[in-house]
Amino acid sequence: MGIKNYLIEGGSGTGKTSVATELERRGYHVIHGDRVLAYVGDPETGQALAGPPKGADRIAWGYAHWIWPADKVRTIAADTTHPATFFCGGSRNFQKFLHLFDKVFVLDIDAETLNRRLDGRPNEPGFEPAERALVLHYHHTREHLPAGITIDAANTVARVVDDILANLT
Repeated sequence: MGIKNYLIEGGSGTGKTSVATELERRGYHVIHGDRVLAYVGDPETGQALAGPPKGADRIAWGYAHWIWPADKVRTIAADTTHPATFFCGGSRNFQKFLHLFDKVFVLDIDAETLNRRLDGRPNEPGFEPAERALVLHYHHTREHLPAGITIDAANTVARVVDDILANLT
């Protein structure tokens, strides 16, 4: 295992990328999971998939098959060159590597804040009406989220990062 590994998860629009960027600004080692790890694949086997089967809801299928390569996560988590590594992003196969993390943080916001954030992201998941409905459904049900320390992400990014760091000790 690495010295300390932390997972920062949350639904679309909760601020995972902003938190990752702020942690980097503060000098922490960060893995942007949605940018460098994620791909569309089978959550059980990890096999990459070309796309949804005929007749499947493309949006729901894509969301349910957004995964990280478990072997690569294990390799990064085993790296002891950094005192702490923060993995930030969403993955539907987190069960395959959740045991590697010293703590799991789940960013959460109220529905009004979520809608406002999604309104400001025209090229991101959740902007289009069908995507928005799915994001709000998952926000309400907390489906596809691991158990962890809930962090109120409706605050400023600096405050959210402060809250995460305060929970490390």
